[in-house]
Amino acid sequence: MGLTDEEWAVLEPLVEACRSHAKVPPSNLRRTVSAIIWRHQNGAKWRALPEELEPWWMAAQTFIRWSRLGMWERLLGMAQVRGVELGVAFLDGTSIRAHQKAAGAAVKTPLRRNEARVRRLAVLLAALAPRPA
Repeated sequence: MGLTDEEWAVLEPLVEACRSHAKVPPSNLRRTVSAIIWRHQNGAKWRALPEELEPWWMAAQTFIRWSRLGMWERLLGMAQVRGVELGVAFLDGTSIRAHQKAAGAAVKTPLRRNEARVRRLAVLLAALAPRPA
């Protein structure tokens, strides 16, 4: 459910290069990043994280803090500069219901833009997954 060793080997140097180093280092950076990516791949609520990716609040706080610091934008930019293939994802619009308030969509906030960046990173990691022979 979390990041594989191959995915983390690609992602860890990028995360370490662009995250701000706080006074207290994260207790389990790999689990936290896995939780953030899982949440954005599945479109679930933070509280719906699987047990092995909990605590949910740590992933949510990290996502919000890194969003405010512009870390997701830097991370995606570094991945593209290093030539990491981002892959492609398709959604079938016939199976997606719009919310009743969808007609008057609000302007995307920086947090929403960063959620899109995390989803793109999730697609990148899915493209790195080993293909069946």
